[in-house]
Amino acid sequence: MDCRNYIEFLNVIEKLKCNTRHSWTSSGRQESVAEHSWRLAVMAMLCADEYPNLDINKVIKMCLIHDFGEAITGDIPAFLKNQNDETEEELAIEKVISLLPPNTKDEIQFLFDEMKEMLTDEAKLYKALDNIEALISHNEADISTWIPKEYEENLTYGQKNSEWSDWTRNLKEAVKQDCIEKIRKEGR
Repeated sequence: MDCRNYIEFLNVIEKLKCNTRHSWTSSGRQESVAEHSWRLAVMAMLCADEYPNLDINKVIKMCLIHDFGEAITGDIPAFLKNQNDETEEELAIEKVISLLPPNTKDEIQFLFDEMKEMLTDEAKLYKALDNIEALISHNEADISTWIPKEYEENLTYGQKNSEWSDWTRNLKEAVKQDCIEKIRKEGR
């Protein structure tokens, strides 16, 4: 890869460190998109032993790249995202990865296609973890950062995606129990 193109690409995805998500950190500031992707990749790495037949390196790559489009579009919370937003994000992904050399661009596009189709176990694990990471982040944040809709959303979000394996189902249930306890302590 040409050094100048390499730097240009890094300059574009640097915006993932600047663009914030709807989630807040335990220290009381908004989480960046990059922070979400980083922890999601760590989650995938740490559960590798649970999935010995999966290509965990592929899952980690999916976790790292899944929000590339948000370098341009910014984050739109899942409960607000519509089809127009999805289309805009797909166009942004195309723009971001167009900066890469053909082989790298093709590999990343293949991963995005695989994530969108959700047919492989690697894509299913990535998506389940993506949903669960958001819930863990909400549980870590002060409950004052939650909007009213989240008291219900945080109990049900990602349920379907976590059902594909016993381990993600159990993880989702543990996170749900943490959420119920957080709401109970708040007296709601």
